[in-house]
Amino acid sequence: MFDFLEGYDILGAFWTTVQLTVFSGVGSLVWGILLAGMRVSPVPLMRGFGTAYVNIVRNIPLTIIILFTSLGLADIFGVTMGAEDFKVQGFRLAVLGLIAYTAAFVCEAIRSGINTVPVGQAEAARAIGLSFSQTLRLIVLPQAFRAVIGPLANVLIALTKNTTVAAAIGVAEAATLMKSMIENEAQTLAIGTVFALGFVVLTLPTGLLLGWLSKRLAVKR
Repeated sequence: MFDFLEGYDILGAFWTTVQLTVFSGVGSLVWGILLAGMRVSPVPLMRGFGTAYVNIVRNIPLTIIILFTSLGLADIFGVTMGAEDFKVQGFRLAVLGLIAYTAAFVCEAIRSGINTVPVGQAEAARAIGLSFSQTLRLIVLPQAFRAVIGPLANVLIALTKNTTVAAAIGVAEAATLMKSMIENEAQTLAIGTVFALGFVVLTLPTGLLLGWLSKRLAVKR
């Protein structure tokens, strides 16, 4: 029944998807935290940059961003991301594009968590001499993260599904292999079912685990 799967590296394709998700997720979290800090910063220039970045990037289709990293950065400006191999370069450029896009949503999730922290705590921190960055790092962000585990889980799940867009620049992840198999095999429904189940296996445990953590670590006010 599943003879059509022979000769195809399905596990390898999904492993590439996992790698895209992990690297992009870590990068998006770091960049998203910095953007969130800019959005609540007392410095108008930083606040303006953070606001403009989030509002612009969120309204650009991910496919355009991914194509820009390949056609724009690589082909026009010669950005190779330190890779000589074309496949490695495509992978790294895809990660860069996913980070640039996903960080905007991470930023908004974290900012919503920052808004749940009572203003009096930040005022008390400033009263004892803490700087803005110290207040954000030591007092506000730890509480904000506990409040936004659920929203961040949704962003991570969306990122896992968005990795399929990397197929647009030839990254050999799950969607690229699925397209190749559909072109070569007369089992469209079966192939679609296999890959759909594969993504369910990747996203469902993540959602359940982070949903449990969200309830466990929720801030009681």
